[in-house]
Amino acid sequence: ARVCCCALMGGLCAGGYTRPPQSCSGAKGSICRTQTEIGRANRLQAAGLLLNSRCVTVGVLRWSWGIAGGIEICITFPTEYVKTQLQLDEKANPPKYKGIVDCVKQTVNGHGVRGLYRGLSSLLYGSIPKAAVRFGMFEFLSNKMRDESGKLDSKRGFLCGLGAGVAEAVVVVCPMETVKVKFIHDQTSANPKYKGFFHGVREIIRSQGLKGTYQGLTATVLKQGSNQAIRFYVMTSLRNWYKGDNPNKAINPVITGLFGAVAGAASVFGNTPLDVIKTRMQGLEAHKYKSTMDCAVKIMKYEGPMAFYKGTVPRLGRVCMDVAIVFIIYEEVVKVLNMVWKTD
Repeated sequence: ARVCCCALMGGLCAGGYTRPPQSCSGAKGSICRTQTEIGRANRLQAAGLLLNSRCVTVGVLRWSWGIAGGIEICITFPTEYVKTQLQLDEKANPPKYKGIVDCVKQTVNGHGVRGLYRGLSSLLYGSIPKAAVRFGMFEFLSNKMRDESGKLDSKRGFLCGLGAGVAEAVVVVCPMETVKVKFIHDQTSANPKYKGFFHGVREIIRSQGLKGTYQGLTATVLKQGSNQAIRFYVMTSLRNWYKGDNPNKAINPVITGLFGAVAGAASVFGNTPLDVIKTRMQGLEAHKYKSTMDCAVKIMKYEGPMAFYKGTVPRLGRVCMDVAIVFIIYEEVVKVLNMVWKTD
């Protein structure tokens, strides 16, 4: 079998094989891919993560996911803002907002359209490291769990997604989400105290220490773990179904986006209660709750079971667009980065 050689150290060759190992030029930075690495490249290509006939570095892949995620966040953040406000709005207080439209109207009237983007910076700064941890961990785990033919079944995809979600929750998502929720909650205060991202982070650490950025860690781990487990399970199942007996069958970007939207919707209906608990544990009034379980009990006791699904509609809109847009934009971002970095 002919083995692919890549001119960039750490690169993965997608598409046809170019040279056998003995024909490698030995030029500076060139590297002969082993059969294991070739298998990995082919699996990535089959999964739609590499463009045909391109040599793509792992760094390009991670930057691509991060940039695609950042673009998606800018497009959909107002739905994230509304979701968070509705989840923070306690029935016992009484509630401040009558619904999605009322939340948007009050925010725009009080803070202008920019008010709908309060907390955006924390998600933007975290988009690239989150993508790197999520897909890096998924790739690491999936390489260990694929069968001899390189196929990953839906059950193993579920476990790999679970591992990826837990990793991103601990390393990136918990502090990122804590800062976001506090910024959004702060805007409803009579005298908002956070003047910007860096000022807000400094104030949180000054008053609560580093643990102040890790509030709701248990709920975040449960939410992100189940998020990615459900999404990767659904995506893997749909991809395997679509490709049938032909693992090299190309998937149209529109189909990929549709599959992503379905996977996103499944995760929303599967774990929104955990998202509500996480949001409450990270808000400015988190001190009212002794633990994740205590938060869940108090929500059930004082607000009823429907409170666990607050913000479902805006979250559904955002998450479906999230997963779909990231997969669709990804290939275009890879094209641009390859032109800039000349990785062909």
